[in-house]
Amino acid sequence: MASYITDLKKPDWLKVRYPNASSVANVRGILGREGLRTVCDSSQCPNLGECWGKGNATILILGNVCTRHCRFCSVPHGQLGGSVDGAEAEKVARVVKALKLKYVVLTSVTRDDLDDGGASVFARTVRAIDSISPETRVELLIPDLGGNWDALELIIRSEPDVISHNVEVVRSLQKSVRDLRADYYRSLSLLRQIKLSDPGMITKSSLMLGLGEEWGEVIECMWDLRKAQVDALAIGQYLRPRGGELPVVRYIPPEEFRELKTVAGSLHFAHVESGPFVRSSYRAEVAFDSIVRGRKDAC
Repeated sequence: MASYITDLKKPDWLKVRYPNASSVANVRGILGREGLRTVCDSSQCPNLGECWGKGNATILILGNVCTRHCRFCSVPHGQLGGSVDGAEAEKVARVVKALKLKYVVLTSVTRDDLDDGGASVFARTVRAIDSISPETRVELLIPDLGGNWDALELIIRSEPDVISHNVEVVRSLQKSVRDLRADYYRSLSLLRQIKLSDPGMITKSSLMLGLGEEWGEVIECMWDLRKAQVDALAIGQYLRPRGGELPVVRYIPPEEFRELKTVAGSLHFAHVESGPFVRSSYRAEVAFDSIVRGRKDAC
């Protein structure tokens, strides 16, 4: 079970289900044999057991040291992210095949120390998975690549099923929550650039609440994401992980999450997940299937 700390008393609705021990042990065992890790573990995600039990996982590539220091995150950070494993793409593909994953999300630490931000590794991993497990849907949750759109094009050309990038928080909280090298408008530009390059690509972003944002700022952020033609949105409660610096300012009640989902729907997001334990990769396969069905029905 994930371990969180907070200066506020947790409300009754904020309860995490214990994961199925056998499912978790199986996934960790196969990942361990290949020397891989998941962001599910690294970020202390409360949905780990549910997702792994359904044949979905979020695999962390490009090492476990991030070159940025976002204050909400517990992933280790440093100026250098370490060496890149030249065989990582093939290792990930083998794990996907061994676990019979129906849907996999690939994400990474931010690698500002690499010329392409790790884009070539993302692209190589997508192709490696497709070569041995073509039935698996692949979603990428990518960093901002330092605004390198040539590197972004490498990722787009590898033809994943979904490309996601998180703005994380509303505009006013960016500098206090994310690393100073992150930029709200660059994140929006990246999402917009994906659509300019490939209008049919499904795009997605995620927003954390409970760090002091105002209601109107959340609506403004959703508008900004829609103007960038983002298809899917995940809205969840910030929970302070062990190692995280920022305390929870407010627990958002379930009825507010439901209201935000209604508002997001009125802004014509193709799919919205909104709730206390929602994370960017939560029910990712459901979002994908929903969007694909919606596009088919519209034809």
